[in-house]
Parts: sequence; C-alpha cells; structure tokens
Amino acid sequence: MKVSIILGSESDREFAQHGAEILESANVDFEIVVHSAHRDLNGLLKYLNEMKSVKVIIAVAGMSAALPGIVASHVEIPVIGVPRDVGAFHGIDALLSMIQMPKGVPVATMGVGKAGMINAAKLALRILGVIK
Repeated sequence: MKVSIILGSESDREFAQHGAEILESANVDFEIVVHSAHRDLNGLLKYLNEMKSVKVIIAVAGMSAALPGIVASHVEIPVIGVPRDVGAFHGIDALLSMIQMPKGVPVATMGVGKAGMINAAKLALRILGVIK
C-alpha cells in the first residue's frame, strides 16, 4: 500500500471517493480508514504506529484540523490535509487551522471540498513519482 486516506468519520467516506477514483485510475495501492482524532485517538495512534508501506497520507478534516495535525505530528511521511465543506463555516475553519500548523507539524493543505480531495490525490501521485 502506498497511500492511506484517513477519515475522521464514516460520513466522510463518500467524499473520499473523489480522491480514491484518481488513485485507482493510476493503479496506486491505497486504503481508506476511519479514525477520529477526537473520538478514537488511541485507535488512530495505534494505526499510525502499525501501518506498513504507506508513503503518503491524505487526512480529511471536518470542522477542525485535528486529524491532519495529529497525524503529521506522529509520522515522518508527507501528510496532505483536505478540509471538508461542512459545518457552519463550510470548511473555512478547517482550512484556516491547517494552514496555521505549528513549526515541525507540516501539513500540505488543499482547497476546501471536492476539488481539494481530487487535488490531494493528484499531489499524492506526484509525491510517489507516478505520472498521470
């Protein structure tokens, strides 16, 4: 597996499919997992410690940037954050949180919504050196 798409909620799965289609079309191995930084921190950390052969992580964030930030603070591989267009601020709160990560917690941040998810998958392909 080369790419892990981490979701904070099962309700994010349909949204993640926009990026999954890009990865599938390039024949890149990936998985989609659900681990909330708020409701399942121990499960998330266990997953991060046990994952094998992952080269890039795409972390989808709803009304905050907790998931991409926590992930980036625990791994040494590229993390791409994608803000969902949900909540009272339609993803702008997650976007602003992601672009203000503290020094040492790098999160590549995509635009809000579907286009951001597609761009995250395309950036993952570039990071992996896959030309598509």
